[in-house]
Amino acid sequence: MKTITVETAERGRSPLGARIRFLMDGPHGNMIHSTVPPGMVGRACHFRTIDEYWYVLSGEGEIWRSAPDGHESITRLIPGVCVDIALGTAFQYRCTGSVALVFTCTALPSWPGDDEAVIVDGPWVPCVDSEPGGQRSD
Repeated sequence: MKTITVETAERGRSPLGARIRFLMDGPHGNMIHSTVPPGMVGRACHFRTIDEYWYVLSGEGEIWRSAPDGHESITRLIPGVCVDIALGTAFQYRCTGSVALVFTCTALPSWPGDDEAVIVDGPWVPCVDSEPGGQRSD
């Protein structure tokens, strides 16, 4: 049995740019806590082998999703919203509010490593902070 808090979780950075904390990892899936600072636009990608499920805790943002069948949408991310990112779906997210967009993200099966994310073109120009206090555009 595992127990962890957000405050004590190991910190990292997603390959798309969000600040993350590793909450749970098991043989069939894992969960992270993601923080997207105001003004950040993540890199667009699709996944090679996993599905993801997000639950928004705080802040405001948007996610663009483009499914393999051609269906495309932009969804507003606000507290209480859940979204799925099915295998092969291209997506990109951004924080549109004045405070950070915060959500949990569950991957099934477990995240295999950063080469899981295949970078693609999305609707927005990525803007990922590279250093505290600095920003860069990719």
